[in-house]
Amino acid sequence: MAYKSMQFMPGNNPGMLFSADILGADAVIIDLEDAVGTTEKDTARILVREYLLQYKPKTDIFIRINPLDSPYFYEDIDAIIDLDIKGIMLPKSSVESVKELDKVLDENDSDFTIFGLIETAMGLEESLEILGASKKVQGVLLGAEDLTLDLGSVRTKDSEEIRYARSKIVAVSKALQIEAIDTPFTDTDDLEGLKIDTEFAKSIGMTGKASISPRHLYTINKVFAPTEAEIDHAIRVCEGALDAREKGLGAWSLDGKMVDAPIIKRALNVLKSSGDYKEEYDVLG
Repeated sequence: MAYKSMQFMPGNNPGMLFSADILGADAVIIDLEDAVGTTEKDTARILVREYLLQYKPKTDIFIRINPLDSPYFYEDIDAIIDLDIKGIMLPKSSVESVKELDKVLDENDSDFTIFGLIETAMGLEESLEILGASKKVQGVLLGAEDLTLDLGSVRTKDSEEIRYARSKIVAVSKALQIEAIDTPFTDTDDLEGLKIDTEFAKSIGMTGKASISPRHLYTINKVFAPTEAEIDHAIRVCEGALDAREKGLGAWSLDGKMVDAPIIKRALNVLKSSGDYKEEYDVLG
């Protein structure tokens, strides 16, 4: 599925782990990196493993491991490789780290997918090569806090300092046909600011948004959920495409406008996110 919302939660907080299924996020990112201090890495790793072995949450789970250049990269993977999770969030993604993670997953016959976390100036400029380095890459998440630190810029609520980064990530994600998850809005109390920020992210092509506060999930899900009008139009596009396919038509129109592959692709994505997708539409993808 395409994720409208992805909720971060620390791997060393049992209370939050046990709430994974009731938060309302499309996916949960259990963090073994920034949220866990150096002295707690082993404890968090054990806690997360035991939690996932015993409770098996229904929500899709990703685990943010530590980066390749840390002492914990391989230990994190060893601890989670046999768990029933969706995939791995790879911090400070580089071509080298994506390829290494791909190799390790292949060696372990793992079907985990990868979300690349782009959060450095070099990572941003090389994002096309980084995210294209493995077919296992499902999506990209923009990490604005570390990125602005690397850029030497000030992180602000209006996010003008990351406008270029957001546009770059969207363009790369569309080129590679992967999901693009926007950076979290870090003011947990400013819900109106969150709404404005999320609406802007959607307007430029982001497919979802990460969150560090469960309070933000309702707004994020609402903004990224397709409207009834969008769903109705998407169904008409897909049904029309099936009819045109059956009649062998190379070109056709809907409401007086020509329908091409990008329009059909967008309609398919809308229906996947709304839950109105039908298996018969597979031939259109």
